[in-house]
Amino acid sequence: MKQLMLGNEAIARGAYEAGVRVSSAYPGTPSTEINENVANYPEIYCEWAPNEKVAVEVALGAAVAGARSMACMKHVGLNVAADPFYTATYTGVNGGMVVIVADDPGMHSSQNEQDTRMHAKASHAPCLDPSDSQECKDFMKLALDISEEYDTPVILRVTTRIAHARTVVELGERQERELRPYTRNIKKYVSMPGNMIGRHLYVEDREKRLAEAANTMSINRIEWGDRKVGVITSGAAYNYVKEAMPNVSVLKLGMAYPLPRKLIEEFANGVEELYIIEDMEPFYEETIKSWGIKCSGKDKTGVQGELFARKIAAKFAGEEEAGPMNTQGIPVRPPVLCPGCPHRGLYYILGKLKLTVCSDIGCYTLGALAPLNGVDTCVCMGASIGMAHGMEKARGKEQAKKTVAVLGDSTFCHSGITGLLNMMYNSSVGTVIIADNSITGMTGHQQNPSTGFDIHGNVAPQLNLEKLCESMGIKHVVVVDPYDLKKFEAVLREETARDELSVIISRRPCALIVKQPGIPFDSDPAKCKNCGMCMKIGCPAIRKTETGVKVDPTQCVGCGLCATVCPFGALNAKGE
Repeated sequence: MKQLMLGNEAIARGAYEAGVRVSSAYPGTPSTEINENVANYPEIYCEWAPNEKVAVEVALGAAVAGARSMACMKHVGLNVAADPFYTATYTGVNGGMVVIVADDPGMHSSQNEQDTRMHAKASHAPCLDPSDSQECKDFMKLALDISEEYDTPVILRVTTRIAHARTVVELGERQERELRPYTRNIKKYVSMPGNMIGRHLYVEDREKRLAEAANTMSINRIEWGDRKVGVITSGAAYNYVKEAMPNVSVLKLGMAYPLPRKLIEEFANGVEELYIIEDMEPFYEETIKSWGIKCSGKDKTGVQGELFARKIAAKFAGEEEAGPMNTQGIPVRPPVLCPGCPHRGLYYILGKLKLTVCSDIGCYTLGALAPLNGVDTCVCMGASIGMAHGMEKARGKEQAKKTVAVLGDSTFCHSGITGLLNMMYNSSVGTVIIADNSITGMTGHQQNPSTGFDIHGNVAPQLNLEKLCESMGIKHVVVVDPYDLKKFEAVLREETARDELSVIISRRPCALIVKQPGIPFDSDPAKCKNCGMCMKIGCPAIRKTETGVKVDPTQCVGCGLCATVCPFGALNAKGE
């Protein structure tokens, strides 16, 4: 049977067919749908972990115990998981273990362009790079086989265009795998220096064997065409090359690391001019040049942004330069907080008090945009707390009273707890705001330890954020509704004035999950002075006209925040 599948959906299907028993992940675009689809297969134990480090540790534990396992994350998640992962390539596995990492060329929803192939080389882990959904499924199964044959975790790397594109997939049946026997082996699994010195020698030998085997793997294949030009490529770029340069010779690399040197040398000797066309860093190009093979690629495309067929045709096939991606005259539409978003009131007050705001990764990062303009810094998961602490230690307590850290409930569970503990332990003065919208919002409403539900929607133990903060010894923990602007402002003024650490939990569920009970609001033209105060909250349902503001009833959810800031009482629920 054939089915149209997302690349992420096909990876989940490959895990199912290959007999995976355990899957752990933290949601992150463009990887989120993998574990969501794995959860549809009851044969696989599936969970959302608090962060990617934990996810890899869970997968490793399952693999050492003899089960096939997987962990999923976006590219920056592998930074968080690098600690256990880099050592796992030394200890090896027992059952097969695959870490699926989704890169984001072009930064569609990420803070950087990071190439996971670099992690593969640095960690000595084999890395596969599929080009469509069928390969996503097939490569997932192959990665598990390689993992068991070569005693190593394997990276399956996808990019946004592969993760979120749909192509036809041939479905197969699940092949159940018996648990491999677990044998206690201290020299293998206990990463003490004396043990790992020996394991490093094994890793070096394994890498040589994999590089040799790569020369004959079917996933690395030559497609001979016009031999005047040869292209080495992989992943999404392979599809663009085939569209833009259909007649050239192509070496398609299914294994991104280690590279098949003999096969590459054979291909290079068979063409007159060699191009390397790859998304992101010149990973292939630099390695191939180091072997003394003449080639080029990044001198034409650069390393920034993602590739696409028109760009390749212009740079390598001499076609007319591609026109602008954005139609002229149409304004850019950046993402905004949704109508009724609880974070809007939070950032309105932060901006009003002109505080320095160290924000974090999540929906609330959008508070940086006009008209809220409420964010000063945003780096990575959990960095808001550490950076606020660092500012206080650099500039003193008076700076701390003007600085707050803002992060969501999921981000707090991911990386914020240790940062808050550090502030308490080191006698920091400052205010941390946990924007608790009761879900992992930015990636599409996944559960987390503070929501009270697991990945399947079943009731689960719920982390009590207030008690956790109090257990650290924080004396001032206040819960406030961000829709109540007057109270929120009063609480914020009080807590930032303290000479000790305090936590504000800004609590109201995401408006996309818990629909507002009110009816849409409207403006009374007789009362509206067109002063623009309601525009300062940045609600997309409100627009300003020459005769006064108008509220779009198709977008308004009736939260009433606009009425709170209107000084003339011009905004009310319809009919009132």
